[in-house]
Amino acid sequence: MAKRDYYEILGVSKNVSDVELKKAYRKLAMKYHPDRNTESSEIAEEKFKEVKEAYEMLSDAQKRAAYDRYGHAGVDPNMGGFSGGAQGFSGGFTDAFGDIFGDIFGAGSAGGQRGGRSGPKAYRGSDLRYNMEVTLEQAANGFDTQIRVPSWQACDFCNGDGAKRGTKIEICGTCNGNGSVPMAQGFFNIQQTCPKCNGTGSYIPEPCTHCHGTGKVKKTKTLEVKIPAGIEDGMRIRSTGNGEPGVNDGPSGDLYVEIHIKTHNVFERDGNDLHCQMPISFATAALGGGIDVPTLHGKATFTVPEGTQTGKTFRLRGKGIKGVHAAYPGDLYVHMQVEIPVKLDDAQKEILRSFDTALKEGGARHSPQSKGWFERVKQFFE
Repeated sequence: MAKRDYYEILGVSKNVSDVELKKAYRKLAMKYHPDRNTESSEIAEEKFKEVKEAYEMLSDAQKRAAYDRYGHAGVDPNMGGFSGGAQGFSGGFTDAFGDIFGDIFGAGSAGGQRGGRSGPKAYRGSDLRYNMEVTLEQAANGFDTQIRVPSWQACDFCNGDGAKRGTKIEICGTCNGNGSVPMAQGFFNIQQTCPKCNGTGSYIPEPCTHCHGTGKVKKTKTLEVKIPAGIEDGMRIRSTGNGEPGVNDGPSGDLYVEIHIKTHNVFERDGNDLHCQMPISFATAALGGGIDVPTLHGKATFTVPEGTQTGKTFRLRGKGIKGVHAAYPGDLYVHMQVEIPVKLDDAQKEILRSFDTALKEGGARHSPQSKGWFERVKQFFE
């Protein structure tokens, strides 16, 4: 049985525009909907497939050119012509119906771009980074702050449309608003993005002098930022949608606030633990005694045992930092640094000499490390 002419099926002429073709297609698609037509569902399904096939062929520039030149032989693979004609109808009525109404109602189906103006491709805006320096105390306790960042806002002079005040945006005459133009490619004609309007289908004859036709101007805005307690150096906080604006109505990028913790005068951070170097006097190291150790939450007192040596480390549990994801705070490690007296007067020097002589008379009991070290040196040379 001979196939009906595609133009006849859709009730349009051969010089029909893409816009009118789509209108006719939508009208027939709604007509043969099972809930809208008065014929049996079987007849409606057949007519629906026929309408869909006709539209798929005529809405594609290459297929339409082949059909206009060779008829059904140019698009029917069974006749040796252009492939892709009636294929895709092996599925049920539901599949075909879903494709067509995705096109009609913008449901994002594959047919949504056929025959109409696709417009320029939208691109997501770039992400921005804001470097913020904080003190160790601020990082440990957290705080709320404000930052000022560049942003893009609608131009007040053109109300965001990019056209000079008193003028308007016009339909592109090169592509007649379709956003694409045909281009000969050997045997077929293919569609390419319109060079005049870049696929938008319109252009601005007189751009706004303030935004240069972009419809947006760069301004500075203030954002509220919450820095969580326990944040670490190098961590980032994301502010969604506050990056650079997207291109062609694409989504905006994000703003990342990157934290940099300043060097502290007393503490050095290691994860959730803190370290500090604690100088103690020669007498305190030898005799022992209580000392005050600084922490991020005030002073802590503990007793240095008698005979403490340089490099001895004491741990104060829970005196570190509670990390962002930690259940408990870290510890504070106090590293002892025994100070050697300097700038002694003659009397003090004499006292130390007498003291040193008394220590030597006591033998290794007073200097256990020295005795062991000299013995190892002696064994090395022997």
